[in-house]
Order: sequence, then structure tokens, then C-alpha cells
Amino acid sequence: MGGAVRDQLLGYPIKERDYVVVGANLEEMIKQGFRLIGKDFPVFLHPKTHEEYALARTERKIGPGYKGFACYAAPDVSLEDDLKRRDLTINAMAQNNRGDLFDPFQGQKDIENKFLRHVSPAFSEDPVRILRVARFMARFAPLGFRVAKETMELMKVMVSAGEIQTLVAERVWQEFCRALMEPAPQAFIKTLYDCGALAILFPELQELYTKYERVADQRARGQHNFLSVLKKAVALTDDPQVRFAALLCDFGKGVAKEETQTGVHKIQALCQRYRIPHTYQSLAIIAATYHLLCHRALELDAQSLYILLEKTDAFRQSSRLDQFLLVCEADFQAYSGLAHSIYLQKDRVLSAFAAAKKVSANKIKNLGINGAALGKKLVEHRIIAISAFLQKA
Repeated sequence: MGGAVRDQLLGYPIKERDYVVVGANLEEMIKQGFRLIGKDFPVFLHPKTHEEYALARTERKIGPGYKGFACYAAPDVSLEDDLKRRDLTINAMAQNNRGDLFDPFQGQKDIENKFLRHVSPAFSEDPVRILRVARFMARFAPLGFRVAKETMELMKVMVSAGEIQTLVAERVWQEFCRALMEPAPQAFIKTLYDCGALAILFPELQELYTKYERVADQRARGQHNFLSVLKKAVALTDDPQVRFAALLCDFGKGVAKEETQTGVHKIQALCQRYRIPHTYQSLAIIAATYHLLCHRALELDAQSLYILLEKTDAFRQSSRLDQFLLVCEADFQAYSGLAHSIYLQKDRVLSAFAAAKKVSANKIKNLGINGAALGKKLVEHRIIAISAFLQKA
């Protein structure tokens, strides 16, 4: 069903299969050993394979938001009825055990023509589908897929009707986070911008987008678009925390300290609104605040390099430093306009860190220094170690 058939036609590996059962009811499924797991829908686990089987069903809109549906599952619901409630034609295909393809809404044709197209007007009843279309663009844009014109127009109507405002924070972040792990998460942002949803869901990102849309020089716009930083991060790592921080990096590009602080507040507001994990928020704020300082690493003195290491929390969790440097590298490549420019600053920071780490706190303790004095002396010795490295570099 759905995704498995779609991925098979696209030549993607099939991660999981799910099945739809036509002509049966709940009692018959349980009698055959299937275990009911769905709370809102009749979904079961196969007694041996533990794969998911769902009774064919239809849905009727009874209230606002993505939860306002009444589900009907009975033996008289046909396979076409079930597929008609799907979001996109490429997800509304089925295949039986003999390999016969059931494709009543021309999903295979849309795969061939690279279109994401809604199945029916019922698409407009569920605002989550706007996020799903954007996420599928994040996955399939590199293959040349685009949103069908009529589907984009319908999404715009949905946004204007206010349905998007009924989405709960957890679901928005779930789709956003999943998009960050796709091959082209920048397409997720662009799709939301094109249909008007970005301004409502992520006004902070809308601000960045419109800022660069006002750049008159098309070439300069392409080079200095904040999404290009995200694109570079995608090429460097599959870590969603790094990609998230890269997306928000431009909030720290203010000339004045007050501008950077305002950018930090915007990152905090976005993260709090969608209850985004602290690890994501922390890295995004560190990257936005200190990435420009990192770009100057080749000219920084020992004390400044130490401050950079301290501010990025390198001595407590070196993995955070690695993440921070990846964000900085992505930003540097995006704004230098060079496809594979070597980020020498990264090596300088890591070498300074290696020199500072060699300083032993225990040796300082053995000199009879403890408490606050120990911490102060440790900092002094680390700066001296970095200074010695710089003299040799």
C-alpha cells in the first residue's frame, strides 16, 4: 500500500509494508489472531509477521483541525474508497500479492511526470497535509518533483481559511524534524513559503526569506540566501541538529551586539513555540552568536580562541564543538560562493582545543591550588598552551 508501492516504483528500498483489508470487520480480524493496536482507526498487527494491517475505511470531516474526523470501517468500503482519502496520488496506489497494481488516481503517471498532486478535494480537510507535501518535496525535489499547480492553489486556500492555525506544536515539529533529515530540507521551507504557511507557522523564517527576496541582483540572491547555508550543511552532515542550526545561522549576522541578541530571542521564541528539544536550541544559539567569531579564527589571539572554545562548551562536550564547526563551515562555504572551499578556521580551532586539553587540572592541584583559584589558574594555563601552539603555527 501507499508508500511501499511508491518507493518501489521510484527504485527506493522499501523500509516497511502496510496492508489494507477489504471486506472484513473488526471481529473477523481478531478471530484470525490479529491484534488491534489502533486507538482511532482499525489497525492491527499480523499474528506472525507483526506487519500492520488496516481495515479499508473512509473519513468524514466533523470538526476543525486534523483531528476533526469520523472514521467509518466496514466490509462495504472498497479499496478505491480507502485510497480516495489519501493525500497525494503517489501515495494512493496499492498492489496485491500477485503484483497487480491498483492505481485509480493515476499515481504512477504523476511519478513519471514528477508531480505531487492531491487525490481529491478532501485534501483540504486536513492541514497536516500541507506539512506532508512540504516534507515530500524535501525528499523528492532532488529527483525533479514539484507541487502540481492545482495542489499549490488548494494549499493557499487552506492557509487563507485558517486551518493551518489548528495544528498542534508537536505535530509541526515532528514534520519539520523529519524534513531536516531528508535530502533537500530547504525545499520544505520553500514550499511552505510558496503556499503562505511559512508566515503563519514560522514568522521568523518568513522574515529571513522576504529579506533575501528583496535582493535585486538574482545572482547575489542565490549566493546569499539563508537556505544556501542549510544546503551546504546537508552536504556536510546528516545530523538534524547541525542542519537546524545552519538554517537559523543568519539570525546572528547583525553588525551590532543588540542585533545578535534580537536574533537569539527569535530563535528562542521559535523553539519554545514548538517545544523543540533543548539540544537543538542550544546549538542554534551558539552557532548564531559565535559563527562570525569562528570565521576570524586565523587572526584571533590565544585568549580569543580560548573564549571561543569556552563559549561553545568545548571542554565539557567536545561533540558540541564538532557540531558548531560544521555549521560554521556550511556558512563559510555558502557566503564565500565557493563550492568546496577549505575551511582552514576549523583546523585552527581544533588545534587550539587539542593544545588546551593537554593542560592537566590535577597537576595544578598538586601545587596546592584549589577552589576558584584552581579554575582561574586552569584558564591561564590553557591560554598559555594555545599561545605556544600559535607561535609554532
